[in-house]
Amino acid sequence: MQYRIAKNGEQISMLGFGCMRFPQKGNKIDRQETEREILAAIDGGVNYFDTAYLYPGSEDTLGTILQKNDCREKVYIATKLPSYLIKNAEGIDKYFDEQLRRLKTEYIDFYLMHMIPDLRTWERLKGFGIEEWIEKKKAQGAVKNVGFSFHGDTDTFISILDSYDWDFCQIQYNYLDEHSQAGRRGLQYAARKGVSVMIMEPLRGGRLVNYLPESGKRLFLGHPSKRTPAEWAFRWLWNQPEVTCVLSGMNSMEMLEENIRVASEAQIGEFSEADFELLESVKKEINKSVKVGCTGCGYCMPCPQGVDIPGTFSCYNRMYSEAKTSARMDYMMTTSFAKDSRNYARCVGCGKCEQHCPQHLKIREELQKAGRELMPWYYKLALKVVHLFVS
Repeated sequence: MQYRIAKNGEQISMLGFGCMRFPQKGNKIDRQETEREILAAIDGGVNYFDTAYLYPGSEDTLGTILQKNDCREKVYIATKLPSYLIKNAEGIDKYFDEQLRRLKTEYIDFYLMHMIPDLRTWERLKGFGIEEWIEKKKAQGAVKNVGFSFHGDTDTFISILDSYDWDFCQIQYNYLDEHSQAGRRGLQYAARKGVSVMIMEPLRGGRLVNYLPESGKRLFLGHPSKRTPAEWAFRWLWNQPEVTCVLSGMNSMEMLEENIRVASEAQIGEFSEADFELLESVKKEINKSVKVGCTGCGYCMPCPQGVDIPGTFSCYNRMYSEAKTSARMDYMMTTSFAKDSRNYARCVGCGKCEQHCPQHLKIREELQKAGRELMPWYYKLALKVVHLFVS
């Protein structure tokens, strides 16, 4: 295993263990198999384990296994404050204390504000005294590093980075999302500020492995390295020095062993021009099913009304290359959960975006088409319920 240095000097394994989906037995976590895999990961050098308050059974399972095997001091635990459930200052301590009990620990190594979609959400937490709370917990040693997880556009990501002295952040990033969400620009901006960057969705929820078009699979098979699609995706990430740790939801020993092997071999700057060209060819094959030819370049941004235009088209295209439900849920998370919504409905048809689009897309027209499919009436109803819940 290879390691990269986090902001405060911790040596973090390049491969992190994502604990969102532990192996299942029936409708419950298979604790025996999960224990076997966690211990094998630790033996293989993995020392970063990422969980969250809302991952069913995850915190308690991880804490129990680490305590039982006396492994707590061998690893870094990352978990997340459910910021969208916080109603007052007391709520912060309530959830944090419960997480400590679940994880059977006295401190959290990497503590994230879960899913901060915009500055308003962070300002809301600040109104509950979160900055003072962080300072207090750090002084007590109960929290070592503070960060946030993010789904949204690049400019919003940068504004959140600039709003506080963060130790680390967690973003969705992969070769298909290179210029969407926080994107390469956001990744590099965070690195310049000295903020460690943890990567989630390196395989786009399996899209870059299980749902590749046959033409894309043939391209990989034709390469002399015979790397798997997953290995190509991981190596693309680890090729970049700005990436601190890549999370993988490993739920089989075969997957774990393969990922540890790749994390032990991958090098910064190892990609050749031919390697990059191969991935571009694969992306083209993936994108043949797209509905809108948006490249995510961002020239249409910022929208005067705050609409996330590239994000809308990205999710719209994914409806026709992946599962419609996951694309719709991602769209709601990244554009609509926040009160300052960035979804298509805010478009007033001013046309400023179309003046700057290199692809000369009919953005206003396509936004409405995308919105109708991404947000059917029952999703709009669900969104109203969500807003009532988090208000």
